[in-house]
Amino acid sequence: MNKVQFEDRPVPELKDDHDVLVEVRFTGICGSDVHYWAEGRIGDFVVAAPMVLGHESAGVVHSVGRAVTTLRPGDKVAMEPGIPCRRCERCREGRYNLCPAMAFAATPPHDGTLARFYVLPEDFCYKLPGHVSLEEGALVEPASVAVHVCRQVGVAPGKSVVVYGAGPVGLLCCAVSKAFGATKVVCVDINEERLEFAAKYTATHIFRSKKESAEEGAKRLVQECGLGPGADCCIDATGAAPCIQAGIHVLRMGGTYCQAGMVRLSSFVLDSASTC
Repeated sequence: MNKVQFEDRPVPELKDDHDVLVEVRFTGICGSDVHYWAEGRIGDFVVAAPMVLGHESAGVVHSVGRAVTTLRPGDKVAMEPGIPCRRCERCREGRYNLCPAMAFAATPPHDGTLARFYVLPEDFCYKLPGHVSLEEGALVEPASVAVHVCRQVGVAPGKSVVVYGAGPVGLLCCAVSKAFGATKVVCVDINEERLEFAAKYTATHIFRSKKESAEEGAKRLVQECGLGPGADCCIDATGAAPCIQAGIHVLRMGGTYCQAGMVRLSSFVLDSASTC
């Protein structure tokens, strides 16, 4: 744990005619990467051998397999980092993100994309338009997380949304909520600098948490942000127990909650008064 180093490795070979070799140019550092580096595990996924980090990446196609038809060397691509089996029931019904055999980059035992070269199937490389930079392309993966979360929670035109956490995913959830037509998007955090950025970036309202009970904090948020009976949708992008508890209380009756942040269940105790 807490050890990282540069290492020379062989350039990966294309073993399937539908594969693409990408020269990685930009990679974001996700919270999961930090967990693996600092703690050596996330739940049942344990780093038992040296592992390459990274899964938020974009790059330039270096070479392609013989059966590849949609990409060619020199194309800029965003990289989807999780490869499913394509054969199980979840894959066949179109929900391949739930594939039990998912091989996800930088999740033990699979190496990540923080490397010079990385191999992906052709259909998991998304050609970037000319006006989209590679740096922006690396944000496609976390942005896809925000899109999925907003769909899960049912963000739609006219709805009010509360997002706990002004980190990258929380901010992207705010942005996607606004793009989906939400009229009120409240971003919650304890960091003033992050909240100021959220207000300039996409949030219609910001709210600074402080030490108080979940019910008191939720009541104060609803009042200060003019949410009436409560928020239509709530997204937690922190994984912190106080935010989860407050997020449940901030909803109106019949509101929808989505847990996006990683939770440490061993240290989480829900208030007995908290209900969905």
